[in-house]
Amino acid sequence: MTPPTHWDFPVELCCRPMAFVTLTGLDVVYNAVHRAVWDAFCANRRADRVPISFKVLPGDHEYPKCRTKRTSYEWYIPKGILKTGWMNKHLNLVPALVVVFYELDWDEPQWKEKQLECATRVEIVRQSLQGRNTKVAVVLIQKKTPLPPGEDVIASERAAALCNACDLSGKSLFVLPHTDHLVGYIIRLENAFYEHAQTYYYTEIRRVKSHKEFLNKTTHQLLFVRHQFKIAFFSELKQDTQNALKNYRTAYNLVHELRAHETNILEIKTMAGFINYKICRLCFQHNTPLDAIAQFRKHIDLCKKKIGSAELAFEHAAWMSKQFQAFGDLFDEAIKLGLTAIQTQNPGFYYQQAAYYAQERKQLASMLCNHDSSVTYPSPDPLETPTGVLDFYGQRPWRQGILSFDLSDPEKEKMGILSLQLKEKNVLHSELIITLLSNAVAQFKKYKCPRMKSHLMVQMGEEYYYAKDYAKALKLLDYVMCEYRSEGWWTLLTSILTTALKCSYLMAQLKDYITYSLELLGRASTLKEDQKSRIEKNLIKVLMNESPDPEPDCDTAAVKASQKLWADRVSLAGSNIFTIEVQDFIPFVQCKAKFLAPSFHVDVPVQFDVYLRADCPHPIRFSKLCISFNNQDYNQYCVVEEAYQKSDILEQSSQGTMCLVPGKTRKFSFKFVAKTEDVGKKIEITSVDLILGSESGRCVILNWRGGGGDAASSQEALQAARSFKRRPKLPDNEVHWDTLTIQASTMIISRVPNISVQLRHEPPALTNEMYCLIVTVESHEETVAKDVKLTAGLKPGQDANLTQKTQVTLHGTDACDDSFPALLPDIPVGDLQPGEKLEKPIYIRCGTVGARMFLFYISYLINTVVEGKEILCRCHRDETVTIDTVFPFDVAVKFVSTKLEHLDRVFADIPFLLMTDILSASPWPITIVTSQLQLSASMTPVDQLESYVGNVVLQTGESASECFCLRCPPVTNASGVATGCYVISWKRSSPVESVPVVNTIITLPHVIVESIPLHVNADLPSFGRVRESLPVRYHLQNKTNLVQDVEVSVEPSDAFMFSGLKQIRLRILPGMQQEMLYNFYPLMAGYQQLPSLHVNLMRFPNFTNQLLRRFIPTNIFVKVRLQFNHAMKNRSFDFLRIILSPFAQNSAFSFHCCCLQNILSPKTLFI
Repeated sequence: MTPPTHWDFPVELCCRPMAFVTLTGLDVVYNAVHRAVWDAFCANRRADRVPISFKVLPGDHEYPKCRTKRTSYEWYIPKGILKTGWMNKHLNLVPALVVVFYELDWDEPQWKEKQLECATRVEIVRQSLQGRNTKVAVVLIQKKTPLPPGEDVIASERAAALCNACDLSGKSLFVLPHTDHLVGYIIRLENAFYEHAQTYYYTEIRRVKSHKEFLNKTTHQLLFVRHQFKIAFFSELKQDTQNALKNYRTAYNLVHELRAHETNILEIKTMAGFINYKICRLCFQHNTPLDAIAQFRKHIDLCKKKIGSAELAFEHAAWMSKQFQAFGDLFDEAIKLGLTAIQTQNPGFYYQQAAYYAQERKQLASMLCNHDSSVTYPSPDPLETPTGVLDFYGQRPWRQGILSFDLSDPEKEKMGILSLQLKEKNVLHSELIITLLSNAVAQFKKYKCPRMKSHLMVQMGEEYYYAKDYAKALKLLDYVMCEYRSEGWWTLLTSILTTALKCSYLMAQLKDYITYSLELLGRASTLKEDQKSRIEKNLIKVLMNESPDPEPDCDTAAVKASQKLWADRVSLAGSNIFTIEVQDFIPFVQCKAKFLAPSFHVDVPVQFDVYLRADCPHPIRFSKLCISFNNQDYNQYCVVEEAYQKSDILEQSSQGTMCLVPGKTRKFSFKFVAKTEDVGKKIEITSVDLILGSESGRCVILNWRGGGGDAASSQEALQAARSFKRRPKLPDNEVHWDTLTIQASTMIISRVPNISVQLRHEPPALTNEMYCLIVTVESHEETVAKDVKLTAGLKPGQDANLTQKTQVTLHGTDACDDSFPALLPDIPVGDLQPGEKLEKPIYIRCGTVGARMFLFYISYLINTVVEGKEILCRCHRDETVTIDTVFPFDVAVKFVSTKLEHLDRVFADIPFLLMTDILSASPWPITIVTSQLQLSASMTPVDQLESYVGNVVLQTGESASECFCLRCPPVTNASGVATGCYVISWKRSSPVESVPVVNTIITLPHVIVESIPLHVNADLPSFGRVRESLPVRYHLQNKTNLVQDVEVSVEPSDAFMFSGLKQIRLRILPGMQQEMLYNFYPLMAGYQQLPSLHVNLMRFPNFTNQLLRRFIPTNIFVKVRLQFNHAMKNRSFDFLRIILSPFAQNSAFSFHCCCLQNILSPKTLFI
């Protein structure tokens, strides 16, 4: 037993105990049927099948012999707690059931011979199991499917005979037909086998329990533990895990009741570890993880002080490490099976503790096993045993079975301890530690514990360093350095860097060695000044192509090997230039680049400063400083170079241009003239390169991306911003480093234009008008402004709908359409002499209301001199203006009857009036040039259509109205008839005659047209006089294709007497009309109600008098009687003045009526 595996738990302890059943009589190699049976038992077993372990053995297999049963324990002294082979014996050697397979059908012709042969095989198995309680069963492999029980009489008789011949009960005889459903039969057989196995293990438990009655606690303490463990183990085999856990807990308590001494402490700890493992495993299996954790903590508390022999203290550390590792494995296995873990309680903590004890084991081994090379391994080997294995777990090979507390052979004991120490000396402890740390890291990574992960990775790196695997050590340490830098753990970072520097030295890795040296000399390093001085001198040696001095505390043999590697590096010719990007670590040189302004005009030199500060112990010289830009043409203007001898690199004089004194800030100023093609572009510092060393030796290029800064700069800037400490006053030529900020980019903008731009216009704009805006440009330059261009129009970036509804043009005489652009770019204007002024009219058409932003951009070229260099600059000035667009007017349209009453529908072939009202909404006067009514095909005018609002000027709030008399022929569309369009031609009132006229098209509403069966029209004077005859003529016209029977009646009025037919019934032919004449005699003056005409249509009972009143007047104005007729030679306008008085309030009102003679009385006049 070698120490690397000495502390591993035995396989039989860690596996899941299952009932052991052996199968005999199967030839799985040459018999296909037997092979199929065996595959059905063991291949692709699902989790829901009973837990049984099967093994095929020959029928004459020799099983372990059963020892003679002890009748008394009175004088029996046990030699140990648990034999090393006991668990394996009951798991893999002693079966709970032996199954004899035999091919035999019930109709076998040679039944007697076959029966005898089967009984002989069963007897052979019984002989080999003599003394054991193992059950025996027989399975008959048959070719035919058996009949249901009771139906086959021959089968029943022969089965009973076979049971008698083999001395078996009926429950131990089975039939296995080899059919297509073989797996189903096998599963049924397994269940029966499992019941027999359960019975066997139950019997074994009772047998072990019966032994306990003969024990006493004076001499049989070990047997109490042994028997309790056996009962628990048999309960596990029986799959009674609750009783198994209960008995394991009892066994664990009994172990710790044993009297412990240096001679048996290892055996006690070994058994305690075994039983604890079983308890924790069952607790996890029962889904009670807290019980498992509590048990493990109790186990560690009880055992951590049971160290044993001081000379073998490393064994206790190894045992403790194994306990934590095993519990971590159990915890992880439970998680994979569905257990949920948390950050504060996961397997990683147990792997970490296991690694801690492995490190302690390593330290103890280095102290206790540090023998002189002259000490040889004892011969004969005290660790060898006759059988090669121990008899009892946890005992020493040189004193097995000796339970005395006194050492009978001290010399042999001494040799045994020496052999263990020498074997421990050869153990690769670092590999064990790294494995455990790796497991812990994986767990902490899984449960998102980044700091624990980083901490353990550092330990892994250190272990790789001790194991002399420097490449892997560097890889791990490099990974964690970034996190410690970002979080500011400077002490930890310094420790890691020190280890990394040793690794790079021992591997002679030039670039890594230089990089770690640069950081260890920096402000983040917590090393003392003398240590930094040593590192700085080593760095200079490397730069001078010499070998550095060894790092302290390195392995002597490794140092000698590394010195040879360094010598090879010096002799090899190759690239000696190393570029180190310092942005991701913290070097001893800090850099900040800053443009003096966020933007520079193209006619002003670009200026910026580069600040450098060193934190190393001694002044140091650099050879070159160069700055790179995104436009490489500027790189040549920003270089500082100083030549010196390589021996002067650490010269104390600080007079050199490139010499940096620790703690002092040095500023380098640069300036250059920007190129005109970079106007509008950003100039960025892409990198700052500071070169240390020379080409004759080794050259290191410190490269800062952007304008400088390193891994700690952002954190330091934040701390400086939050600090309230007063900074000491510095001389005028020095600055506080913390107050400097990095400005790595600047914008090149165009030269400041020396022209003025004015915009003249009269807002707001009116919808669809050609809005005039005059741009006035005046030059104040001292020389000629060449190639002047104007860009005018809608400013980009606004709503897309505005772009589609806005047009810009230079010609305002003609109205523009949607094909015109919203922005006119680069309109050539020509050259401008100094003091010259020009005007440019721009016409804008806005199709929708709302605010718009317009851009007017003037650009030109001009020659100027910068730093003695003449350049051609393009200057520009832009002006923006927001213009609101409003509606010029609102148009109201309504349909009225000839009585000026509102109509919601019109009647076919009956004249009606269309009235339009134009209300000015413009803040400026507008001129209505003309108007035009464009009727649809379904509408006809009663008279010729003319405009009566031509050249009318409307002020804000004023209106102009028109009236048109229309008629609609009969239509079939019931949803409405299109009327047409109303076109208004207008313009903004202006003395300028060239202002274009705007045509605004108003779509008239649809109207519902209905047909009526009868139309009645009244013919009467415009007024009457008291006691003078008033003739009235009613025209009744049939509008249908049917003969109408009409009943007409007149209802008297108190204000009139009349003569005529008061009631009549008549018939009107289709399309014809009938006249009815009445003489009304007014009795009183004023606005009087006429006698009412009532019409009743026989064919159209729905024709109402309410509908009739829409066509004929119901009232008339009656004047007083005149004494002298010649006093009234002119027609009276009183009636119209009353009717039209609402319209007469507006001076811009104009009213028109067509076909007066057909609609109203000839005496009626409209103004």
